[in-house]
Amino acid sequence: MESILKIDKLEKYYGSRSSLTKAIDNISFEVDKGEFVAIMGASGSGKTTLLNCISTIDKVTSGHIFVSKEDITKLKGNKLNKFRREELGFIFQDFNLLDTLTAYENIALALSIQNVKASEIARRVDKVAKELDIKDVLKKYPYQMSGGQKQRVASARAIITNPKLVLADEPTGALDSKSAKMLLERFDYLNKELKATILMVTHDAFTASYATRVIFIKDGKIFNELNKGDDSRKEFFDKIIDVVTLLGGDLNDAL
Repeated sequence: MESILKIDKLEKYYGSRSSLTKAIDNISFEVDKGEFVAIMGASGSGKTTLLNCISTIDKVTSGHIFVSKEDITKLKGNKLNKFRREELGFIFQDFNLLDTLTAYENIALALSIQNVKASEIARRVDKVAKELDIKDVLKKYPYQMSGGQKQRVASARAIITNPKLVLADEPTGALDSKSAKMLLERFDYLNKELKATILMVTHDAFTASYATRVIFIKDGKIFNELNKGDDSRKEFFDKIIDVVTLLGGDLNDAL
């Protein structure tokens, strides 16, 4: 399999010399092309810091992050901006849609920045809107949409540029259970049918059960890892719960 993401001996410290906190402690793993990987852990485990380092929002203290064999920890200036714009797709818990733009304009913005022709933008937005079942909201503004619709628009925006890697930070955190289930089924479609490579941070076992692999983090280190294999989603969910129980701490942080 082709490796899309490689994390090599990653460490991240916060604070000053007199008061250092190690948020990530020598983590290494890989994500292959077409995988759907969930990162789980309680609050303060380091999972969001890890995602921030991969997304280049945060700088690593030591170690390397490779996306398609390019060491992104060394990127700066225009090269870093180009990488963020063209190679990564972001899906945030709070949607991060621009209130003054319609759904269509929000989705099309990344392509407009890349100077893609208007006819090609229209074709690609129409295609992704069908795939995520949001054609009926393309002319609406964010305030006119439900939480589930906004999150699916945000998902469309994330994949419209055909990024090598889609990063999702607690994508179901602001959704009710029905909208969350609908979004996760679309993630499953994006992964299986469109071959999107997804890395998702979540504290929710139900959300994680849609992934094909779950990496558990505790105190900045990898605690355990599960592969779905031939398990049903219910069987995989039960295994996830077993590991969550072993993780200890406040169980509500991980359910």
